[in-house]
Amino acid sequence: MKKLIAFASMIIMWSVPLITNAQCAMCRTQVVNNVSHGETSLAAGLNLGIMYLFFAPYIILGVVGYFWYRNAKVNEPRKGILDRIKRI
Repeated sequence: MKKLIAFASMIIMWSVPLITNAQCAMCRTQVVNNVSHGETSLAAGLNLGIMYLFFAPYIILGVVGYFWYRNAKVNEPRKGILDRIKRI
């Protein structure tokens, strides 16, 4: 349970978009252009979208890995029983 809490807190800390600013050069020039014309809402939405696209594959891989690990751990005792039956 402690590992799950640690993993969840790590994901939450990594996905906080307020701390990070991830923008490519083209996106940055578009944001600077819009801010100079008085529109500031585009920058926040664009930054959130970039962070979403960045973290989505890692979250999916983490969830798949967790279920794979959990399934392997559940099937481990069964594997021992099957090996004993095959030896007889």
